[in-house]
Amino acid sequence: MAETALTPSAAPRTPPEGWRSFVTDWRSDQRAFKSASWGKAMMWIFLLSDTFIFGCFLLSYMTARSSTTVPWPNPSEVFALKIGGEEIPLILIAIMTFVLISSSGTMAMAVNYGYRRDRAKTAILMLVTAAFGVTFVGMQAFEWTKLIMEGVRPWGNPWGAEQFGACFFMITGFHGTHVTIGVIFLLIIARKVWRGDFDSERRGFFTSRRGNYEIVEITGLYWHFVDLVWVFIFAFFYLW
Repeated sequence: MAETALTPSAAPRTPPEGWRSFVTDWRSDQRAFKSASWGKAMMWIFLLSDTFIFGCFLLSYMTARSSTTVPWPNPSEVFALKIGGEEIPLILIAIMTFVLISSSGTMAMAVNYGYRRDRAKTAILMLVTAAFGVTFVGMQAFEWTKLIMEGVRPWGNPWGAEQFGACFFMITGFHGTHVTIGVIFLLIIARKVWRGDFDSERRGFFTSRRGNYEIVEITGLYWHFVDLVWVFIFAFFYLW
């Protein structure tokens, strides 16, 4: 009986090691890359890049605060409001945080009703979310006005370290810009949902194929990210 020799093509393959193994596994994953839509994938990539930016801002703030030899202003005193003749520390910031976290709840419900194709409830909840966002930005504008009138500038402040003003206006201003952009998109998508653009397949910006309300979820991803970033800003800037 003749012996059969293994040919090179029949030899067993050795699995790749290290980074090659990692890349091969991900490249062969059919669900991770074929089930996600283009719009949702691009939003996740944008949020990842934005995470790096906010992370750099917060790291810069912690570095500036830890390295300065001048006493850092006490947030409980700087951000206090006088109500009924008494100074209440961080009361405005607490209300702003409550408003923004509540908006995450209404946005989540809007996404839920969007996939149920309930146009009325989806649009109303998105408008409520936008109203929460406008309220937050309005209170932030009040906070900025109060501190500017008290002498806070990007190059100094009357309570201590000069870096405080630059850190405050840069971080809260950048986040407030994100909230404003989110409110604009919420109003645009809510209007299109209310008119039934996603059911009639009406041509225009942000209108996808018939019956697909995925853009509501994509807008929700952005809004939840903005809320999550504020939690970190609240913890590092106002509570530290």
